[in-house]
Amino acid sequence: MTWWSPLQSACQAEGHQGYEPWWLVPDLVTRNGCHTFMASLKQHKAIGEDLWKGRTDKINAELFALTYGALVVQLIQDYEDYAEVNTQLEKMGYNIGCRIVEDFLARSGLGRCNDFREVGEVVAKVGFKAFLNITPTVTHSAPAAPVPSSRPPSGLNPAASSTSAGTYFTLALDDNPLAEFVELPDEALEGGLWFSNVLCGVLRGALEMIQMQVEVYFISDVLKGDETTEIRVKLVKYLEEEVPVGDD
Repeated sequence: MTWWSPLQSACQAEGHQGYEPWWLVPDLVTRNGCHTFMASLKQHKAIGEDLWKGRTDKINAELFALTYGALVVQLIQDYEDYAEVNTQLEKMGYNIGCRIVEDFLARSGLGRCNDFREVGEVVAKVGFKAFLNITPTVTHSAPAAPVPSSRPPSGLNPAASSTSAGTYFTLALDDNPLAEFVELPDEALEGGLWFSNVLCGVLRGALEMIQMQVEVYFISDVLKGDETTEIRVKLVKYLEEEVPVGDD
């Protein structure tokens, strides 16, 4: 596992002390691209492998999992409300995502994606691989029905967001380094805890930094008794690039 300082800084920014770990993220994305999609898939996989192999700032996987678990336990003790814990984890992840995009782009050398479909491929094959050494399975088919969200959208009009296949993707995590050695008690299950909700925040923050407003939420988790752990990322809209005051 990699990158201790972003999560530590995020914790401290929220008033928590002494936590460490890591991370993950996607690449620069716009609606216009310049390279062939299938060729890009192979390229993305190779880039992810190279980035992981080339990293020197890695930590022991068990230490990583135990440290994150200690963070979640502390949040539960601090807030005594599982919905608020979900919110705090997402906020910490958002801060991390905002911080690591520039470094990720510099290290990967990636350019623009063709569309939101390719974004999903880059997130899975490059982002997750480079920072967590896992490669989620990404799918782009439309959801059959509304699903419960691990992070209720804030300030968003659901009617304004498209449900077409090109506006979202789903990541299925066969392995989740955050959830090693974890078994949720009945109280946490009943309270609606999404143990790895920090991942949703990281993706939201990272994509927002590259002008994409998205909703990110868990739709299932093996810790809750589901067969798979899945995260859905839904494109709300492309954001206008802000021009600094005084620049035309």
